[in-house]
Amino acid sequence: MTLSAQSVSVGHWLFRWRGFLPLCFIVLMLPALYEYHYPYGTHQGLLISWGVCIAISMIGVVVRAYTVGYAAKGTSGRNTKEGQIAETLNTTGIYSIVRNPLYLGNFIIMLGQVAFLGSAWCLVVYMLSFWLYYERIIMAEEDFLHKKFGSEYEAYALRTPVFIPKLSLWTKTTLPYSVKFMIRKECHGLFVMMVIYAAIGLACDLTAHQGEFLYLKLWSLVAGITVVVYVFVNGVAKKLFK
Repeated sequence: MTLSAQSVSVGHWLFRWRGFLPLCFIVLMLPALYEYHYPYGTHQGLLISWGVCIAISMIGVVVRAYTVGYAAKGTSGRNTKEGQIAETLNTTGIYSIVRNPLYLGNFIIMLGQVAFLGSAWCLVVYMLSFWLYYERIIMAEEDFLHKKFGSEYEAYALRTPVFIPKLSLWTKTTLPYSVKFMIRKECHGLFVMMVIYAAIGLACDLTAHQGEFLYLKLWSLVAGITVVVYVFVNGVAKKLFK
C-alpha cells in the first residue's frame, strides 16, 4: 500500500470516529495545567481570559451552526457507522469560500479552550496535532468525493481553499436555513464545549489557588445552567420542532 493510500485508509477510520476522537486533545491540556497561573497575576485575570476564550470558541460554534443549518440533504452528517455519504456536492454559501467549514469551526472551538491555559507550547502542540489528525480525514473525504463527483469536484477543489476561507469567492446559497436540523446536530457539541470550559476553569482555579477553589460557585453555576439548557433543547425543543 502506498503512503498516500495508507493515509486515506487511516483517514476513513478516523472519519468514522471523528465525533469522539477529538476529545483526546484534552489529554494535551493536562501537562499545561501544572504550569497554570493567573493571567496578569490577579484572580480577575482568570475570569477575563475565560470569557475571552469562550468568545473565541463561540465563533467556531457560529461557523458550525451556519454551515449545518444550510447543509444540503445528504451532507454534513456524522455517518459514523456508514462511512462517507454525499448525495450532492455542496459548493455554495460557506462551502464556496472554504472546503471544510465544519473542521474550521472545530479548530476555532478547541483553539479557545487550549488558549485558556495560557501555554505557548500547548498551543503549538495542539495545532500540529489538529493538522495531523484532520489532514488524514480530509484526504479520505476528498478521495471519496473525487471518485463520486469526478471533474466536478476537481474544479471545485482547484478554486476553493482547503481550510483558510477566501471571502472573495463567496457565492450565495439557494438552500433554506433549517433551525431544526441545526439544533439536532449542534446542541450536543455546544453542551460538551461548555462542560469542558467549566472543567478547565475549575482545574485552573484549583491549580493557581494552591488546592483551593476560589470560584467554585461560578463553575457549579455554569455547569448547572449548561445541563438545564441542554436538557431543554435536547428534549422539549426537539419535540416542538417536529
